[in-house]
Amino acid sequence: MSMSINLYDYGSAFTFLHVLVIMFISFGIVHGDNPTTTFSVCSRAPYPKICTYLIGKTSIETPFDIRRTTLESTLAQAEKAYEHVSSMDLSSFEPRAKSAWADCLELYEDSLYQLNRSLGSTDSNDIQTWLSSVSTNHVTCQNGFHDFNLSSHYQTFHDSSLSGFSKYVSNSLAINKAITPILTINPKQIKGRKLMMSTNNKFPTWLSKNDRKLLATPSSATSADIVVAQDGSGNYKTISEAISAVSKLRKGSSRFTIHVKAGVYKENVEISKTINNLMIFGDGIGSTVVTSSKNVQDGTTTFRSATFAVSGSGVIIKDMSFENTAGPAKHQAVAFRSGSDLSVVYNCAFKGYQDTLYVYSGRQFYRNCLIYGTEDFIFGNAAVVVQSCNIYVRKPLSGQKNTITAQSRTDPNQNTGIVVHNSAIQADSDLKGSIGSVQSFLGRPWMQYSRTVFMKCSIDGLIDPAGWLQWSGSFALSTLYYGEYSNTGAGAGTGGRVKWPGYHVITSASEASKFTVGAFLDGDSWISGTGLPYTSGL
Repeated sequence: MSMSINLYDYGSAFTFLHVLVIMFISFGIVHGDNPTTTFSVCSRAPYPKICTYLIGKTSIETPFDIRRTTLESTLAQAEKAYEHVSSMDLSSFEPRAKSAWADCLELYEDSLYQLNRSLGSTDSNDIQTWLSSVSTNHVTCQNGFHDFNLSSHYQTFHDSSLSGFSKYVSNSLAINKAITPILTINPKQIKGRKLMMSTNNKFPTWLSKNDRKLLATPSSATSADIVVAQDGSGNYKTISEAISAVSKLRKGSSRFTIHVKAGVYKENVEISKTINNLMIFGDGIGSTVVTSSKNVQDGTTTFRSATFAVSGSGVIIKDMSFENTAGPAKHQAVAFRSGSDLSVVYNCAFKGYQDTLYVYSGRQFYRNCLIYGTEDFIFGNAAVVVQSCNIYVRKPLSGQKNTITAQSRTDPNQNTGIVVHNSAIQADSDLKGSIGSVQSFLGRPWMQYSRTVFMKCSIDGLIDPAGWLQWSGSFALSTLYYGEYSNTGAGAGTGGRVKWPGYHVITSASEASKFTVGAFLDGDSWISGTGLPYTSGL
């Protein structure tokens, strides 16, 4: 985030500079005779010795210098990790291990991309988001081997370059978060400043006026650059063919639109990180359907099992259905995976059983959607708000418990989490007759710092009184953050909820407001051209 401050709000430029210098000193950033003061920022890093070494061998004058030094060193570690992965001898790897390796190669390549983006940015929230994605990539590589119970293969695969990379990423997350208050003055603490409130409660503020118009316009009235139609009436018969053509047909960086006409498209679609600012729209839920049945039991990693996967940033998708028909017996089988930062999915349906909707990474917003599943069926490590959606819990395998969410934050400094806002939680038709014999929960902690909030939702009686389920013994129960705020319905009572240290019954509107679209997805970003911070209430 670039510093955008009107000096006259402080009375004079001198006052502002005086305040800034004091803040720099308090964070140990201004050089001085005392090395403890100079490098005290490193005490905020999980690996302070690495931080102290890096800062000690460079010329540090500003918070930007500290961040740049940290990011550059992390990028160097990422390059080593990528080189290690790409040069591996796979002759001893069985097919499933090779599948996990292929994921790792793509994920570390993406990490290089995200780190280069971070080095080119001054926006602290963007950088924290992209660093969070890098950290998620590292963990997902490991998870691919665990999907197939190939831990021994991962030990062969893993070496010191990957461990070192992980430490540098954690330090970068901590240091960027620590210096953010220095780079941004909190307007609530500045006398005489006014806040601008959002008057738009439908779409997040990063969308342009034209993008909001596209979302509000019926699909039948929206023109498209490419039309996909199975009957041959469009430019292409498959979505994958249309995606492949985008780079050739697109002119400039303006939004590119693809209309997928009604039909059942049996294909696996992948939109790479190189295809940004894309809009794909169908003819409505149940009319335009993308379907497949890839799953872990058949030798595909969870990451690669998605029927529809998108990585490019700024993607908008509306009026479509996405299915994975593998069924509950096949376990992990993703219908939709998104690593699209600053993306919107509107009026879509996601149908599966275990692992239906993989909110992988980045900032994501879902509105007016239908989401079906059994176990961990909204999962991943994005910063995501699911708003005004209907969530349907289906009948699982015999003896299996239902868990709606499985959030996977692995670092306390990641700005990620799953927020379900103003939505309805209910039993699907196949579960209604079995509610008494099947336990259903709001979520469980996939990773140590799992963070999930349900607020202002209607929760039916299918949810167990405990509300939340353990993952394994006491794992993550004191480090997670699970919250419930102002929910209603037979399953919303909090009297019988778990007593974990990390569980919270949120009673304060100000605490709940931290998880709104404005605060959680936009953070403390500045409104262009005004110098005034943008906030939004519940």
